[in-house]
Amino acid sequence: MNAKIITISREFGSGGRSIGKLVAEQLGYAFYDKALVERIAKESGYAEDFIERRGEDATSKSSFLFNLSRSGGGGFDGMPAITDKLYVIQYNTIKKLAEESPCVIVGRCSDYILRNEPDSLHVFIHADAEFRARRIVEIYGERDNAPLKRVEEKDKKRQVYYKNYTGRIWGMSENFDLCLNSGKIGIEKCAEIIVGLAKK
Repeated sequence: MNAKIITISREFGSGGRSIGKLVAEQLGYAFYDKALVERIAKESGYAEDFIERRGEDATSKSSFLFNLSRSGGGGFDGMPAITDKLYVIQYNTIKKLAEESPCVIVGRCSDYILRNEPDSLHVFIHADAEFRARRIVEIYGERDNAPLKRVEEKDKKRQVYYKNYTGRIWGMSENFDLCLNSGKIGIEKCAEIIVGLAKK
């Protein structure tokens, strides 16, 4: 296969970022997660924390409310269509990065944006809610009293965002080359499997 582009889509708390970083290190590829946000900020002029909040998650768990906030009527936050502008910038930035060098890109609809790229491998990382809730407290330092609710809310917002910009259902196995359960397989083993496929 010799994949030169690897995209990692993931459920919140499943360890997709950690897996992607391990894969990039083992393959000697560029790694784009935080670095992707920095690049988008440079290209767009938007603040990094704004891109973190609005570049991958919908502003609402409801598709109707998210689309209403994006409408020309001013929306709930007074910034109609700014999410659309940000998506276009992200789209173009991700396409450029894929052309520059072999890389691992985490999230931001990169699986969809690069779906037709040759020599690409698209991976979805998932795990059960309890594993993810425990992980966001232990690894991410989340101190929410209801981590399961946080996991559910974050996933729902990603689902709405992804559906809006890709027309596809987030997490559907048919949209990926490989789906891995990090809760059962483990972070390191997931990375090992991806690296093995990329080198095949």
